[in-house]
Amino acid sequence: MIDLDPQMAAALQTFFEESRELLQDMENALLFMENAGADSERINAVFRAAHTIKGSAGLFGLEEVVRFTHRLENLLDQIRSGVTDLTPVRITLLLSCGDHIAGYLDRIATDSSLDQVFLAEDLRLLGDLAAQLGSSPVASIAPAIAPALAPTTLALTIPPSPEPEFSNSPGSVQTGNWHISLRFGRDTFRDGMDPLSFLRYLEQIGEIIGIVTLTDSLPALSQMDAESCYLGFEISFRSSANKAKIADVFDFVKESSTIHILPAHSQITAYLQLIQQLPEADQHLGEILVSVGSLTEEELQKALTLQDAGNQGGQHQPLGEILVAQKMVQEPVVQGALEKQQQQREHQVVERQMLRVRAADLDQLVNLVGELVIASAANSLYAAQSNAEERVESAAQVARLVEDIRDGALHLRMIDVAEVFQRFPRVVRDTARTLGKDIRLEISGEGTELDKSMAEKITDPLMHLVRNAMDHGIESAERRHALGKPAQGCISLHACHDAGGIIIEVRDDGGGLNREKILGKAIEKRLVTPEQQLSDQEIYALIFAPGFSTADQVSDISGRGVGMDVVRQNIEAIRGSIEIHSTPGAGSTMRIRLPLTLSIIDGFLVKLATDTFVIPAESVEECLEYPEQQGTVGYMVLRDQALPLLHLTRVFRFDAQPEKRRNVIVVRHGQSRVGMVVGAILGNQQTVIKPLGKLFDQVPGISAATILGNGDVAPILDIPALIHHHTSAKHSY
Repeated sequence: MIDLDPQMAAALQTFFEESRELLQDMENALLFMENAGADSERINAVFRAAHTIKGSAGLFGLEEVVRFTHRLENLLDQIRSGVTDLTPVRITLLLSCGDHIAGYLDRIATDSSLDQVFLAEDLRLLGDLAAQLGSSPVASIAPAIAPALAPTTLALTIPPSPEPEFSNSPGSVQTGNWHISLRFGRDTFRDGMDPLSFLRYLEQIGEIIGIVTLTDSLPALSQMDAESCYLGFEISFRSSANKAKIADVFDFVKESSTIHILPAHSQITAYLQLIQQLPEADQHLGEILVSVGSLTEEELQKALTLQDAGNQGGQHQPLGEILVAQKMVQEPVVQGALEKQQQQREHQVVERQMLRVRAADLDQLVNLVGELVIASAANSLYAAQSNAEERVESAAQVARLVEDIRDGALHLRMIDVAEVFQRFPRVVRDTARTLGKDIRLEISGEGTELDKSMAEKITDPLMHLVRNAMDHGIESAERRHALGKPAQGCISLHACHDAGGIIIEVRDDGGGLNREKILGKAIEKRLVTPEQQLSDQEIYALIFAPGFSTADQVSDISGRGVGMDVVRQNIEAIRGSIEIHSTPGAGSTMRIRLPLTLSIIDGFLVKLATDTFVIPAESVEECLEYPEQQGTVGYMVLRDQALPLLHLTRVFRFDAQPEKRRNVIVVRHGQSRVGMVVGAILGNQQTVIKPLGKLFDQVPGISAATILGNGDVAPILDIPALIHHHTSAKHSY
């Protein structure tokens, strides 16, 4: 890749990002149509996406991408015009082509060469495209591939302002007839031209349906010059050629003759559709009309010349009026182009309101906000110690502003979970075909927001859970039919907010987890003993043990015992948890609970002896005074219900004397809740999460730490882990 100036490098990076988004949109549209049937709106969207990628690649001189996308675009154009149907085979081919274009982009971005495997795939796909287009694969494609499939390096060049290439040519507009109004110049004969030869040449690209010879220019016989041409014709012409090609027929007489080429009124609607299908680029009126083929470049230049002449004479006339007056374009087409131009301008305004920011820059911003939170807490502490009312009030105002800045900075990193879910329709489709199963994917809760950094970390665990559910959970069509189930299985992805966190569920309607088979494998691997009495939840949790698998044979998808333990480790690494719910014969649900963010949380500060601990405020339900008459009983009655009590001084083995006043913090995780017995309650405070490091990252009950305003380090309690250990039969505090 050649060295680029910073501005061009930034533009190229934007091209990569936008192209990947367009490819994802293409994939989503194709997968939707595979299930719901062909849809003209989505077919047009796929075509526009490919056309935009090709046009943008051409601006950077990426000839390989342009060449490949152009072949893809030809097939899409046939599908769009109804010449070719959108069959499942063609959908598979189009999806593979999208993957291949993404491969081109990845190699360009990393300055990698095109290896033999990639070029062989290139040749295969181009051959498949040619076959679908009805041309000879080898003859039409071999010249476009590097000789002998030799590895080659992708070259990035910036060409000097190439003429724009438009695939939305009106060659596809074949409804009705063209109307050609032709007035030959007086010197046509003197220039050695035969008017009838142009008519004969015209018939080579179409069919003359009707012709009227015009004689209104003929002078009186006494004034007639035998060397002058007075002929004119009104021609009804049927052809699939575009306007530029028809105009080329009269190339030798266009300077001296008057020529108007207009489509039939029945074609105006088709032109308007082409105009609406143009990408949202910043184009002038003339460029829009040229791009759809209703105006030639020469006609545009002529009209612009007339407009400039009028401007110099002090009479400004809009270009559209000139085009209509000169009979170059009909008024409805001009009006449609003006409306498209307005849409493009509005789109440009919206785009200018959007700003692309690198994720690393946002991370740096959040880190700085975290330090600001710590400094603000220190400021509030010192203000309170000074007993100066003005300082306390000022510090409180700063703290409120810092909280607003924190919320704003964190919101910048929030994305819809749809960005995570959007890759799974393709995964389910391809995996189902590999397994020979009929499986559909249902997605809900796409608008649920989560931190972008968390989205990146949860994608791989979700991928494994989905593939595992398809392989182990969903039965074969024959088995489902025998059980009275629909032949088509279902995988569901669902997301929602819950108690200050996020829940993501992976459900299937398969056979559910086999309790006895899991227990038998666990005993075989000596993970448990036959004498142990385990609940269903404890047995299901055994699948997260390293090396555990119930698969009878190893496949490319599962069976090696590598994956589920990594899934749990990855989820717990981002302070999340995973639960399993299964009903024999009805299916399973993997429920993942995640915090909203990994950086800053609202903390609830409590005292244990002389130390301060932080409870995530999202887990706190209410605070109570500890009933001293409670004694040593491990629960208390709260609104006629038993509430288990967890004494943190016992959990962390404090040797301090019992506190004079104790409090109960009621915390919840999922459906479980306990009352944590603590000393003093210090109230809420914004908390910046600091990792513990390898030396302390396995301390039970502690998930992270934070720095308080006075500089002390306060551990952040791991509420899910504490509740889990306390409510299990083997752990009671």
